[in-house]
Parts: sequence; structure tokens; C-alpha cells
Amino acid sequence: MIIRKPTEDELLELRGIAELQFKIPGSLLIPDDVQVVVSPNTNRVRLILESGSKYLALRARDYRFNLYIPAGVVLNNYLPHPRMRVYVKDEYADFIAKGKTLFCKHVLMADPEIGPYDEVLVVDSTGKLLAVGRALVAGREIVYYKRGEAVRVREGVSSG
Repeated sequence: MIIRKPTEDELLELRGIAELQFKIPGSLLIPDDVQVVVSPNTNRVRLILESGSKYLALRARDYRFNLYIPAGVVLNNYLPHPRMRVYVKDEYADFIAKGKTLFCKHVLMADPEIGPYDEVLVVDSTGKLLAVGRALVAGREIVYYKRGEAVRVREGVSSG
């Protein structure tokens, strides 16, 4: 893997993907000082680093981003509630913050616009970020299920 500064075209493309996927200004999520990890075989961007740590990963199969905590913090501070959020019952907040799986029965509420396989922010009842991951159930259905995985957590704020 090759780590370097993105070209102007790459930066423009990455910001365009962010605008499409998260419906926010691309420059807000992807600042000028990021670095990119490029595949040596395909010369395509695979990962965005911010201050040397994982920030966003670009999925090869559908050209969408996977979130990591630093990017989740930016989105959580910018997006209006409940957009892109799954709210966890307070008694399970510490468990989720450690990066554990979020089950449907532990969900307080969720953004009804969330679709299956969307990237989501997992927050406590006050809106504090606990984790980032991929929803496995549509937001409007999560609260009705009493069993099964709701969100496959990728990273918790205190995991690591």
C-alpha cells in the first residue's frame, strides 16, 4: 500500500462521494490535509487517513465509504438529529462503546430513513457518539424487532 497526499482530482471525487452518501458538504468531511492509502495494483484510493489514523475506507464493490470514529465525530457534530443515527438504551451504552454488536432489543429509536447496509452513527440517548457501523435492518423496523443484529459495529469510541 502506498500512502500519499491525494491529487486535486481525487480530492474532488472523494468529496463528491461524501456529498452523495452523507448529504453534507464534501469539504466538511474531507479536509485538504488528509492522506490517502492507494492500492499498488489498481492505483485506486482504498483508505483516507486523517492525522495518521483511519478516517474513511472506500469500498471497492460499490464505491461508498465505511466510517471510522474520527469521521463519525465530524458527522455527529454536523448532522441534525436523528439523521443517520441509531439510539441505544443507556444501560447498553458502555457495551456498544467497546465495539460490541448492537442488537435490535437494545435500540431506543432510529432514523426512519436508514436503509439496510447504510453506514450509521450509534449514539446514546443524549446523542453522544458511541460507535460507527453498518445497519443490518431498516431504521423504521429496528425498534419493532426483539431479536437479531441491528448494527454491525465497526469501531467503538473506547475499543482499542
